[in-house]
Amino acid sequence: MAAAASPSPYSMDSSPMNSNAEVSEIDRTRIPFVHTVPAASRILPSASQWNSIELDFNLVPRSENAYHSIPSNYSKSYEFELVVSDKPYFKRFLIILGLLVLVAIGLPLLLHFLPQAHRHKTSPMNFTLAVAHSLTFFDAQKSGRYPTTSPVKFRGISGMEDGNSRNPPVDLKGGFYDSGNNIKFSFPTAYTVTLLSWSVIEYHEKFDDINELDHVKDIIKWGTDYLLKASVRSNSTKEPVTLYSQVGSTGNGTNPFTDLSCWEKPEDMSYPRPVFACDGTTAADLAGEVVAALSAASIVFRDEKDYSNELVQAAESLYVAATKKGQTTYTSVKACGGEASRVYNSSGFQDELVWGGTWLFFATGNTTFLEYAALNFSAAIKQQDPKEQGVFYWNNKVVATGILLTRLRFFRDLGFPFEIGFKAASDMTEAMICSYLSDKHFHKSPGGLIVLMPDGSPPIQYAATASFLTKLYSDYLELGLQSSVTCGKDGFSLQTMRSFSTSQVRYILGENPMKMSYLVGFGKKYPTHVHHRAASIPKDGKKYSCLEGEQWKVKKEPNPNTLFGAMVAGPDKSDKFSDDRTKPWFTEPTIASNAGLVAALIATHDPPGPNLGIDQERIFSSIHLTPPAP
Repeated sequence: MAAAASPSPYSMDSSPMNSNAEVSEIDRTRIPFVHTVPAASRILPSASQWNSIELDFNLVPRSENAYHSIPSNYSKSYEFELVVSDKPYFKRFLIILGLLVLVAIGLPLLLHFLPQAHRHKTSPMNFTLAVAHSLTFFDAQKSGRYPTTSPVKFRGISGMEDGNSRNPPVDLKGGFYDSGNNIKFSFPTAYTVTLLSWSVIEYHEKFDDINELDHVKDIIKWGTDYLLKASVRSNSTKEPVTLYSQVGSTGNGTNPFTDLSCWEKPEDMSYPRPVFACDGTTAADLAGEVVAALSAASIVFRDEKDYSNELVQAAESLYVAATKKGQTTYTSVKACGGEASRVYNSSGFQDELVWGGTWLFFATGNTTFLEYAALNFSAAIKQQDPKEQGVFYWNNKVVATGILLTRLRFFRDLGFPFEIGFKAASDMTEAMICSYLSDKHFHKSPGGLIVLMPDGSPPIQYAATASFLTKLYSDYLELGLQSSVTCGKDGFSLQTMRSFSTSQVRYILGENPMKMSYLVGFGKKYPTHVHHRAASIPKDGKKYSCLEGEQWKVKKEPNPNTLFGAMVAGPDKSDKFSDDRTKPWFTEPTIASNAGLVAALIATHDPPGPNLGIDQERIFSSIHLTPPAP
């Protein structure tokens, strides 16, 4: 590119220092090209046009504004007018440059979208299949008039007499059997419904993307239909709400055949199934969890207005009763949860009340419920069992409530009087996430599974919910344009958080020292001796009594029915596992632990679009803030 030099008042040809002197031949030679280098303080002669400088392509008209008439503060040896000497080549250059720009922009977009279309096929772990399987387990746990369209063909109609033992009888058909036994517990059922609803509210686009949205909503509704029956409101506001906490018996010493002592599939049950009832005013923990379930589900079914309103109204009535004075835990009352204390003993009620109040606020937009939750959040932290700090499961909702209140602080900060509770929740949430990632608080098994309850409890159900909360919080941070979580002087990136979440799920699905998938039916190797009555007894048209069914419990052969999607209790903290039907601490699944797995799986599933697959606004659909009066 050439620079054609036009003489300035201070050019070589008109310089005052040469006017009266004899000019040599070299001095009279016009310099056609010039250039400069960083070390030079002047313009230098150039031997060719290729290292000269072109300052103006003359592609646009020269501006005539006043700016260009302002003289420079620096002296000039030459004033340049740059020209294009070969316009066809220059046009080709511009075309090629434009194509390169288009490729530079289009290639990243192409690479971003193409893998999305094939990701489910190429991933060594098919998370889509894992989600579908884990939801199918809930179909296997359904009680009542069993759907003919269910994918689980070894199940059928059962529990049609549930509630008839009461005087007067009450309709308690439906709901879910809790685990490998045939008991229905309202406390873990409500927790299950709440957690499934939460995962749908946040990640409904992901569920829809893999064609599982209708499936998970059907499961949630099966649960809420039962919870509506199990929380009976009186026509009088002065009378307490009745909560039915349990159908079936763990054993009371008077009947040798109960849901725990009798190995009989649900369709063959012939022993008494007592019903346990609670006063909703005193059983605050059970009431709070049912409130959370009904409230969260009402957001899931927002488009079905009548049903959503029914859920909200039941939740509001129950919450008013539960927040009166005289609260206690449901398992502290023998007639209410005395038997449930053997398997679902509640250690406190404040965490369920703030949990329920938070969800009821999301469902209604009524800040009265949020005020209770925010002002009592610190009390809930203090009331939790020290051994359960940082653990989210059916007995402890503190860390999950902290995540929800932090979500509010990030995206709908309401200020006074909620800020104190929000700040406590935010601080606790960051500390919790840091404790998962730092290895300073919680240990990991040799295979990499986080051990949150070192007392001997199988760790994978707690690892699943830790995975869910960590991935969910990382999505919140990314939506808020934050790149890391702060941990004192240290910090962890979003990628580190997500790697932890995925590692826990992949461990459950088979990346562990046992090379065993703890999700039944997933992978090449999984438990085949699941501690589960219906799965272990063949569907051969015969009815087996309690004594006859015992043979199937102790058989060494694999279960005749594959309980697809059941996450078994799993290995111990040393990664050891025994596939033994008579050892339920290894091989028994529960609906509560499976709900945590569903949440973790859908959270860590690859997003269908650029918004991470998370819905920032749906949870706020009932919150309508109005500016303060002037």
